[in-house]
This record gives sequence, structure tokens and C-alpha cells, in this order.
Amino acid sequence: MATSAPHTTFSLLRSTASSSSSSTRSSLLHLSPTTTTSSSPSLRLRPTRRLGFSAADPLLALHVAARAAASIKGKATRGVISMAKKSVGDLSSADLKGKRVFVRADLNVPLDDNQNITDDTRIRAAIPTIKHLIQNGAKVILSSHLGRPKGVTPKYSLAPLVPRLSELIGIQVVKAEDSIGPEVEKLVASLPDGGVLLLENVRFYKEEEKNDPEHAKKLASLADLFVNDAFGTAHRAHASTEGVTKFLKPSVAGFLLQKELDYLVGAVSNPKRPFAAIVGGSKVSSKIGVIESLLEKVDYLLLGGGMIFTFYKAQGLSVGSSLVEEDKLDLATTLLAKAKAKGVSLLLPSDVVIADKFAPDANSQVVPASAIPDGWMGLDVGPDSVKTFSEALDTTKTIIWNGPMGVFEFDKFAVGTEAIAKKLADLSGKGVTTIIGGGDSVAAVEKVGVAGVMSHISTGGGASLELLEGKELPGVLALDEATPVAV
Repeated sequence: MATSAPHTTFSLLRSTASSSSSSTRSSLLHLSPTTTTSSSPSLRLRPTRRLGFSAADPLLALHVAARAAASIKGKATRGVISMAKKSVGDLSSADLKGKRVFVRADLNVPLDDNQNITDDTRIRAAIPTIKHLIQNGAKVILSSHLGRPKGVTPKYSLAPLVPRLSELIGIQVVKAEDSIGPEVEKLVASLPDGGVLLLENVRFYKEEEKNDPEHAKKLASLADLFVNDAFGTAHRAHASTEGVTKFLKPSVAGFLLQKELDYLVGAVSNPKRPFAAIVGGSKVSSKIGVIESLLEKVDYLLLGGGMIFTFYKAQGLSVGSSLVEEDKLDLATTLLAKAKAKGVSLLLPSDVVIADKFAPDANSQVVPASAIPDGWMGLDVGPDSVKTFSEALDTTKTIIWNGPMGVFEFDKFAVGTEAIAKKLADLSGKGVTTIIGGGDSVAAVEKVGVAGVMSHISTGGGASLELLEGKELPGVLALDEATPVAV
């Protein structure tokens, strides 16, 4: 925690402070901080995420280029503090030339009923690592899961991914009909330097998710070294993410995985301050770990989404028929007290958009958070809250956002979420580090069309949450430690 963060006092009344320094706080209800002296033609794609892996993103372009350039000299450097795992960029051309590299990617893309890819984000995310490997003469053995198959399930085959992969990589990708066995071994043996072989869905074997050692050994036997670039599954100890590391050395992070660690661990643990976190979502219970972890690090914590009504009720306010977790009222009180004790400015919305039913065509109105009538439910933060949140964010240097401000699936109740997305885009353009921590926040910045300007958008859902909670990810822990270098 930064010692300069203001201590938090609690009030159910609006502050009447008139100084310019307190204008941000004057419209806050409940929490008023005061400072004390102590593409192919047949491919139908939704708008794709800009995750920092396209040429249009200078941040990852520099990130990848720096690692690749350093590897040529035999010494890779890190620009930020991370989980200190060895990266593919730390490997030299000599380490890769002619080597069989088992690459675990996250190619779990959505397909329509005709097996057409509807969003190729995850495929594009894997490309920088794959291209780096083939450009250095490696033989790439690419693996992934798709969906949740129960045994061999044709609709979850990776075959529909081959055309798009081939197009993006720039060479014809060979597809195996299995992920282990004699036929796969023959394909690997015939793979030329700079070639790519895509294995079939690794989850067609139940042993994959059980992290069966013998199965992991069979996968590992195909290769000489391992690269994990599947951040979305890094929180799972599966045969292709964790098990293979026991048989393949080196085992290193791909560029995408490393960038996730650099931001979600490095930038969050050692942020430019003031540091703000925006946490939304429907339930406090789903974000307990994230909130508790962030309270140890942030200067400002802004809360939105359905969870705020549990906090309101914990303070004795009427919330109408809004979503409340009755068994989490004590927890909400504890979190408020913890914020105060740690000097974190915890901001709750002062006004909300309420509706007479949970529907896109519901009647709606804006009311103070302390005046929600019976029979009405809160579905978004109000305009005063957006203004207050924006003013608070104007003072920050690092922002992480996880979770929407309201029911943004309904246009009428998406205003708060979209306003925060636009605000972060504006601040990102002014040099503020903006990190979108996965999940619905990613969908929100995509919907608004500002994903491309954010500093980082996480590809992980559960993995992002667990990392933000401070948990260790099995797929990351299993990788080789980085050699200490000067930063």
C-alpha cells in the first residue's frame, strides 16, 4: 500500500466539502475518504479482440521484439518484474534450430453450427510465438483443447482451425488425427524445420484433465522442449500444461503467457501510483479473493455491478428487489472495515439506475443509492457515480478493471459500463497503464470499440481471476525459472 493513500471514513450522508481537492469525493455516498496525518471469405468473424499481438499494438511488438533480439545475443532482458519464468524469447536460434517444440496454445475458439470460426481471437493470440519458433528453424508441434468433449467427439475436432491457422502463420499447417500414437510419431518425424503440426484435441483423452503421468510422458515423447502459451488454461494442472514439464527441458513461457504475467503480476504488484482497481460483477462471493488481494495493493477501489447492493444492505439501506447475497452481509462489512484500516479509498456508487423488472425493456429511472423503492431493482450505476468514478480515475497512473458496472447485456443498462470503458481508453491515451482483467470487461471494451488502445487485455477468465487473487497457477509454476538479469 502506498502511504499517501487517504484513510477512509464512513458516512451515510453526502459530504459538503467545497474544496477542489474534495470535489471528487463530495458525491460519494457511504464512503468519504479524508486525509489524516497518520481473414478468408468464408470466415464470419465478430469484431476481434486486440490483445497486444497484432502489428498495430506497439507494446507487444516491442515486448516480442526485445525478447527475440536479446535471444540472438544469447541474453534476454525483462522490462518489468514478473513471475520470473524463462521465456521463449530467452532461447537462442541454436536452442531452437531443428528442435521439436511442443507448444500448448489456447485455441478454444467458438464455432457456429456449420463449424465456422466466429471469433479467431485466441488463434491470433498464439501466432507471435509460433512464428518466432518457425523463423528460428524449430519444428512446431501445436496442441490445444476445444470445448468440453467426453471422449472423441467430432464436433470438437480441431480440423476447422487449420485453414485460419495456415493463413495467419503463412505456411500450410499439417493436421494429425490424434494427439499421441504411431501415426502422430510418423508425422512428427516427417516434419521439416520451420513446419507446424497441429495435434487433435488433447481432451479427447480423459487422461489429459487427470494429468496422468503416463499420458503426459506420451505427449512429451513427441518433442525436445516445451513452450506453454495457453494462459487461459494455466490454472489447470493437466497433462499438456503441467504434466509434460516433468519430461521436457527446457519448459518455457510463450510470448502471450509471459505478457499476461508481466501485467497481471508485474504491473499489479509494482504499479505506477496512484493505483486503482475497478471491480464489478453480480456477486460479492465470486470476487472475494480478488477484492481482498487488491486491498493489499491499491490506492482506490471502485465497486460496481450487482455486488454493490450487498454492501448497501450491510450498511442498513433499503435495496428494493435488487440482487443481495444475504449470507455475505458480514463479509461486506468486513471488507469495508479492511479498506478503512488499510487506507484504501473504497468508492461505492452514489446513484443507481433502477428497473421494475429484469428485462431489456423494463421501465427505468435514476435514484440516489439510499432511495431505492420497494419492488425496484438496481441494474446499473448512475450518471453521478460515473462522474465521480471518472474524477477519481483522473488522478491515477495504473488501473485494472474486472467486471461490468451493470447488466451491460441490456443496452438500457450498459451506460455505466460503456462510460468506464471510454474513460479508460481516454486515460490510456494519456499514458495511464490500463489492464482489462478478463471476463465480461473484455466484452465491454470490445463492444465499445476501444480494446485496441488498452495497455493489456487478458485472454484468461478463471486464470486471470486466480492470478489477481494471488494464487499460484500450476501451468506457470511448472515452467523453468528465469536466469536473473539486469533490469
